[in-house]
Amino acid sequence: MARRLFPGAWLRKPHSAQVRLSYVRIKYLFISWLVVFIGSWIMYVQYSTYTELCRGHDCRKIICDKYKTGVIDGSACSSLCAKETLYFGKCLSTKPNNQIYLGIWGNLQSVIKCQMEEAAQHDFGTDPEPRKEIVLFDKPTRGTTVEKFKEMVYGLFKAKLGEQGNLSELVNLILSFADGNKDGRVSLPEAKSAWALLQLEEFLLMVILQDKEHTPKLMGFCGDLYVTERVEYTSLYGISLPWIIELLIPSGFRRSMDQWFTPSWPRKAKIAIGLLEFVEDIFHGPYGNFLMCDTSAKNLGYNDKYDLKMMDMRKIVSEINLKEIIKDRQCDSDLDCIYGTDCRTLCDQSKMRCTTEVIQPNLAKACQLLKDYLLRGAPSDIHEELEKQLYLCIALKVTANQMEMEHSLILNNLKTLLWKKISHTNDS
Repeated sequence: MARRLFPGAWLRKPHSAQVRLSYVRIKYLFISWLVVFIGSWIMYVQYSTYTELCRGHDCRKIICDKYKTGVIDGSACSSLCAKETLYFGKCLSTKPNNQIYLGIWGNLQSVIKCQMEEAAQHDFGTDPEPRKEIVLFDKPTRGTTVEKFKEMVYGLFKAKLGEQGNLSELVNLILSFADGNKDGRVSLPEAKSAWALLQLEEFLLMVILQDKEHTPKLMGFCGDLYVTERVEYTSLYGISLPWIIELLIPSGFRRSMDQWFTPSWPRKAKIAIGLLEFVEDIFHGPYGNFLMCDTSAKNLGYNDKYDLKMMDMRKIVSEINLKEIIKDRQCDSDLDCIYGTDCRTLCDQSKMRCTTEVIQPNLAKACQLLKDYLLRGAPSDIHEELEKQLYLCIALKVTANQMEMEHSLILNNLKTLLWKKISHTNDS
C-alpha cells in the first residue's frame, strides 16, 4: 500500500547516491585540477629562476665572440671556443651576474666562473664597482708596451693593497699567468683578459694565495672567465633542498637539520683546522690583511681527504680597499656601516660617517661559524675546553688591547686542541 501511495520512495535512495557520487567526482576533479595548477606554477617559477640565474650559454657566447674577433685571449680560450673540450655542467650560480658552473676540461673536473654585465654593486650602497671595462675589454689599448702594462698593474696593486710586500714580484707573477700560450710574451688580447680579471677581488686573492693549501688552484682563463680546480663537497655542511621546501622549514629547525648532515667529528675537526689555517694565511700576510666579509657555510667546501677549500672568495677584500670603499659612507646608525654580511664598522654620530675600523676580526667570525659544527659530537674529554676556547675566540674585538697577541694565542690553542685529538686517527 505504501509503495503505491508513495512511488517516489523507490527513487529517493538511488537519487541520493547519485548526488553523492557526483559530488565526490567534482571534488576529486577540483583537487586534481588544483594539483596540476600548483605543479605547473612551481615548474614555471623554477624554470624562470633557473633561466635568470643560469646564463652559461650567454656567458660562453660573449666570451667566444670576443675571442674569435681577436679582442681577448687566454689559456682556456681555445678549449672553450674552438676545440670545445671545456664544457659547462651543473649550474651553481646564486646571482645572475656571477655565473658559476661545474665543468669538465678534457679529463679534468673543474669549476667555471664568469662575470656577466657590469655587475656587482656594493652591498651597502648604489655605487657600482668600476668594472665596465670587464665587459668592454678596452684596457690596455693598442700600442701599450709591456713595460707600460706592468706600470698599470703595479698602480692597480698599489691602490688595492697599498705599499705592502713585493708588488713588483706580484706583477711578474701576473704576467707569467697572463702568458696563456707560454710563448714567453704577453699579447694584447692576453693583457686585456688579465686586466679584466684583476678587477675581481677573488681572482687577485687566488693569485696571491696560489701556493696555499686551502685555495683552489687556477687552471686557466679566457677574458674574465676563469677555471679553477673542482672541490667534491661544495658546502661546509647541510643538504640542498628544493626552494619550495626551504620556504616551509623554520630557520631554527633548518640550522639543526644542517648539523645532521656532516662528516664524523674527527673529519670535522680536520676541516676546522683548515679554516683556522686559512684565517692565518690572510691575517697580515705579505700583501697586508684581508677581511672575510661573508663567513657562511656555503662559501666553504672540502675535498675527499677532508682538506678545507674556499669555494667563494668574492667577499674577501683587502683591508686597505675596504677602508677606501667605506670611509665616506653616510650613516644614521651602525646598520648603515656593513659590507657583505660580516664586515661591520661603527657610525660616527658626530660626523654621520662610517668609521673605517672593522669591529670583528676574521678569527671571531670563523669561530662563530664553527661553534655548533665542532661542539656537536665533540669528545667528552675536550668538550668543555673546546667550548671555552671557542667563546673566547668569538669575543675577540679588533679594538681590544693586545688583540694580535690574543688572536695568535687563541688560534694556536684551538689548532693544538683539535690536532692532538685527531693526530692518532686515520682522519689526520
